[in-house]
Amino acid sequence: MTSGSFVLYWISLFTAVAFVTLSAEAFAQSRPLTTRMSCSQAKGLVAAQGAIVLSTGPLTYDRYVRTSSACALGEVIEPAWVPTADSAQCPIGYRCASRNFPSRN
Repeated sequence: MTSGSFVLYWISLFTAVAFVTLSAEAFAQSRPLTTRMSCSQAKGLVAAQGAIVLSTGPLTYDRYVRTSSACALGEVIEPAWVPTADSAQCPIGYRCASRNFPSRN
């Protein structure tokens, strides 16, 4: 192996390791857990962000929005309640839901 190819090998290897590390960090980003905050803190996050994904338990999460403008075309908002440190049912804001059109049959 020549000295140039040796350097190129190590640069390629370093780049690959850096890419995998950064990808894993982005994938592992945690969502705020509502049970570790007060109801007013959770409401404040939704109000400040406009739309945010929050964990409500170890394996549960959802996207919560302030207004229908954060929803996709054809979606409507429905009220959402989540558990927080100080409330079993905190009215956090809304969730986007598919609009159910009545059947014409």
